[in-house]
Amino acid sequence: MVIENDIIEGLREIYDPELHYNIYDLGLVYDIGIKEDRSVKILMTLTTPMCPIGPMLTEQIQEFLGLMPGVTGVDVEFTFDPAWTPEKMTDEARSDLGLD
Repeated sequence: MVIENDIIEGLREIYDPELHYNIYDLGLVYDIGIKEDRSVKILMTLTTPMCPIGPMLTEQIQEFLGLMPGVTGVDVEFTFDPAWTPEKMTDEARSDLGLD
């Protein structure tokens, strides 16, 4: 069985290479969907629409989550509505990055 908390922990292993912080606590992940067939859909954004790391993050997410027991597939979709802002970060991430 695929559990959302396991997916979240997996996403915390994937880091934004510019900010050197995990994509989940940065607030880049907007939604996690788990379908009946145990495939996972991640709706996320980037810090800016012009950020070039989208393909790299997609590959890392698909590879990492795809290796998790029970996961049958991983789809990553990007959106820029709403736009990402530092307020979407966890309090810990803002503190670690000196933004509080």
